[in-house]
Amino acid sequence: MLSAGPTPRVRTEDWSFTLKHGPRPIKKWNWTEFNALPLTRMTRDIHCVTAWTKFDTAWQGVLVDDILADAGIEPPTAFTLAHSFDGYSTNVPAKDLVAGKAMVALLYEGKPITPDHGGPARLLVPHLYFWKSAKWLNGVQFTERDEPGFWELRGYHIYGDPWREQRYSGDP
Repeated sequence: MLSAGPTPRVRTEDWSFTLKHGPRPIKKWNWTEFNALPLTRMTRDIHCVTAWTKFDTAWQGVLVDDILADAGIEPPTAFTLAHSFDGYSTNVPAKDLVAGKAMVALLYEGKPITPDHGGPARLLVPHLYFWKSAKWLNGVQFTERDEPGFWELRGYHIYGDPWREQRYSGDP
Protein backbone atom coordinates (compact mmCIF):
# COMPACT_ATOMS: atom_id res chain seq x y z
CA MET A 1 0.00 0.00 0.00
CA LEU A 2 1.30 3.38 -0.98
CA SER A 3 0.57 6.44 1.11
CA ALA A 4 1.85 10.00 1.20
CA GLY A 5 2.86 9.62 4.86
CA PRO A 6 2.28 7.57 8.01
CA THR A 7 -0.98 5.67 8.41
CA PRO A 8 -3.38 7.50 10.74
CA ARG A 9 -5.43 5.37 13.13
CA VAL A 10 -8.85 7.01 13.14
CA ARG A 11 -11.32 5.50 15.60
CA THR A 12 -14.93 5.47 14.47
CA GLU A 13 -15.83 7.35 17.68
CA ASP A 14 -13.59 10.19 16.46
CA TRP A 15 -14.51 10.02 12.77
CA SER A 16 -16.65 12.66 11.07
CA PHE A 17 -17.38 13.69 7.51
CA THR A 18 -17.98 17.32 6.55
CA LEU A 19 -19.43 18.54 3.28
CA LYS A 20 -18.35 22.13 2.52
CA HIS A 21 -18.86 24.84 -0.07
CA GLY A 22 -15.61 26.75 0.06
CA PRO A 23 -14.79 27.28 3.74
CA ARG A 24 -18.48 27.08 4.75
CA PRO A 25 -19.70 23.77 6.20
CA ILE A 26 -22.93 22.53 4.61
CA LYS A 27 -23.45 19.44 6.78
CA LYS A 28 -21.44 17.24 9.11
CA TRP A 29 -22.07 13.58 10.02
CA ASN A 30 -20.57 11.44 12.77
CA TRP A 31 -19.94 7.70 12.22
CA THR A 32 -23.38 6.61 13.44
CA GLU A 33 -25.23 9.24 11.39
CA PHE A 34 -23.19 8.45 8.28
CA ASN A 35 -23.82 4.71 8.57
CA ALA A 36 -27.56 5.41 8.75
CA LEU A 37 -27.45 6.73 5.16
CA PRO A 38 -28.37 4.29 2.36
CA LEU A 39 -25.58 1.77 1.70
CA THR A 40 -24.78 0.67 -1.83
CA ARG A 41 -22.66 -2.21 -3.13
CA MET A 42 -20.27 -1.56 -6.00
CA THR A 43 -17.97 -4.01 -7.81
CA ARG A 44 -15.36 -2.27 -9.92
CA ASP A 45 -11.82 -2.57 -11.20
CA ILE A 46 -9.30 -0.25 -9.56
CA HIS A 47 -6.19 1.18 -11.20
CA CYS A 48 -3.00 2.38 -9.52
CA VAL A 49 -0.74 4.98 -11.09
CA THR A 50 2.16 2.52 -10.57
CA ALA A 51 0.64 0.45 -13.43
CA TRP A 52 -1.32 -2.29 -11.67
CA THR A 53 -5.03 -3.04 -11.90
CA LYS A 54 -7.12 -5.16 -9.55
CA PHE A 55 -10.25 -6.58 -11.14
CA ASP A 56 -13.72 -6.96 -9.62
CA THR A 57 -13.10 -5.36 -6.22
CA ALA A 58 -16.21 -5.35 -4.01
CA TRP A 59 -17.06 -2.25 -1.99
CA GLN A 60 -19.95 -1.08 0.14
CA GLY A 61 -20.56 2.48 1.21
CA VAL A 62 -22.58 5.63 0.72
CA LEU A 63 -22.89 7.03 -2.79
CA VAL A 64 -21.90 10.69 -3.06
CA ASP A 65 -25.37 11.18 -4.60
CA ASP A 66 -26.94 10.01 -1.32
CA ILE A 67 -24.69 12.29 0.74
CA LEU A 68 -25.76 15.27 -1.37
CA ALA A 69 -29.43 14.24 -1.11
CA ASP A 70 -29.17 13.98 2.68
CA ALA A 71 -27.62 17.46 2.75
CA GLY A 72 -30.41 18.72 0.47
CA ILE A 73 -28.11 20.07 -2.24
CA GLU A 74 -26.98 19.60 -5.81
CA PRO A 75 -23.27 20.15 -6.52
CA PRO A 76 -22.89 23.96 -6.12
CA THR A 77 -19.67 24.11 -8.19
CA ALA A 78 -17.92 22.04 -10.85
CA PHE A 79 -14.90 21.28 -8.67
CA THR A 80 -14.14 19.49 -5.40
CA LEU A 81 -11.28 18.71 -3.08
CA ALA A 82 -11.44 15.50 -1.06
CA HIS A 83 -9.78 15.90 2.36
CA SER A 84 -8.27 13.28 4.64
CA PHE A 85 -7.47 13.08 8.35
CA ASP A 86 -3.72 13.16 7.61
CA GLY A 87 -3.90 16.46 5.66
CA TYR A 88 -3.91 14.78 2.25
CA SER A 89 -6.17 16.21 -0.44
CA THR A 90 -6.99 15.44 -4.05
CA ASN A 91 -9.07 17.29 -6.60
CA VAL A 92 -11.94 15.53 -8.37
CA PRO A 93 -14.42 17.20 -10.74
CA ALA A 94 -17.91 17.17 -9.22
CA LYS A 95 -19.25 15.37 -12.31
CA ASP A 96 -17.01 12.41 -11.44
CA LEU A 97 -18.55 12.06 -7.98
CA VAL A 98 -22.24 11.92 -8.97
CA ALA A 99 -24.55 9.72 -11.07
CA GLY A 100 -23.47 6.61 -9.17
CA LYS A 101 -19.80 7.03 -10.11
CA ALA A 102 -18.32 7.45 -6.61
CA MET A 103 -18.91 6.57 -2.99
CA VAL A 104 -17.50 6.93 0.47
CA ALA A 105 -16.53 3.30 0.99
CA LEU A 106 -16.89 1.72 4.43
CA LEU A 107 -16.42 -1.96 3.54
CA TYR A 108 -13.99 -3.70 1.20
CA GLU A 109 -14.64 -7.32 0.22
CA GLY A 110 -17.35 -7.45 2.91
CA LYS A 111 -15.13 -6.30 5.81
CA PRO A 112 -14.43 -2.90 7.39
CA ILE A 113 -11.65 -1.12 5.54
CA THR A 114 -8.40 -1.46 7.48
CA PRO A 115 -6.33 1.63 8.31
CA ASP A 116 -3.61 0.56 5.84
CA HIS A 117 -6.22 0.63 3.08
CA GLY A 118 -7.71 3.96 4.15
CA GLY A 119 -10.23 2.95 6.80
CA PRO A 120 -12.48 3.57 8.43
CA ALA A 121 -13.73 5.39 5.30
CA ARG A 122 -12.19 6.25 1.97
CA LEU A 123 -13.37 7.88 -1.19
CA LEU A 124 -13.86 5.46 -4.08
CA VAL A 125 -13.66 6.93 -7.59
CA PRO A 126 -12.86 3.73 -9.49
CA HIS A 127 -12.82 5.19 -13.00
CA LEU A 128 -9.83 7.40 -12.10
CA TYR A 129 -6.38 6.42 -10.87
CA PHE A 130 -6.53 5.29 -7.28
CA TRP A 131 -4.74 8.33 -5.78
CA LYS A 132 -8.05 10.12 -6.44
CA SER A 133 -9.76 7.67 -4.02
CA ALA A 134 -8.52 9.47 -0.91
CA LYS A 135 -7.79 7.33 2.14
CA TRP A 136 -8.93 8.29 5.67
CA LEU A 137 -11.54 10.59 4.20
CA ASN A 138 -13.04 13.27 6.44
CA GLY A 139 -14.73 15.55 3.93
CA VAL A 140 -15.43 16.88 0.48
CA GLN A 141 -15.18 20.59 -0.28
CA PHE A 142 -16.79 22.20 -3.32
CA THR A 143 -14.42 24.80 -4.76
CA GLU A 144 -14.87 27.63 -7.25
CA ARG A 145 -11.84 26.57 -9.29
CA ASP A 146 -9.94 23.35 -9.91
CA GLU A 147 -7.44 23.36 -7.03
CA PRO A 148 -4.68 20.75 -7.18
CA GLY A 149 -4.28 18.41 -4.23
CA PHE A 150 -1.23 16.72 -2.69
CA TRP A 151 -0.02 14.63 -5.64
CA GLU A 152 -1.22 17.07 -8.29
CA LEU A 153 1.02 19.75 -6.73
CA ARG A 154 3.90 17.27 -7.02
CA GLY A 155 3.53 16.62 -10.74
CA TYR A 156 0.70 14.10 -11.03
CA HIS A 157 -1.97 14.70 -13.66
CA ILE A 158 -4.79 17.06 -12.67
CA TYR A 159 -7.44 14.49 -13.77
CA GLY A 160 -5.90 10.99 -13.74
CA ASP A 161 -7.80 8.92 -16.32
CA PRO A 162 -6.21 5.43 -16.42
CA TRP A 163 -7.55 4.71 -19.92
CA ARG A 164 -5.68 7.75 -21.24
CA GLU A 165 -2.65 6.96 -19.01
CA GLN A 166 -2.82 10.40 -17.39
CA ARG A 167 -0.18 9.82 -14.76
CA TYR A 168 1.85 13.02 -14.88
CA SER A 169 1.06 16.66 -15.53
CA GLY A 170 2.49 16.58 -19.06
CA ASP A 171 0.39 13.60 -20.17
CA PRO A 172 -2.46 14.42 -22.60
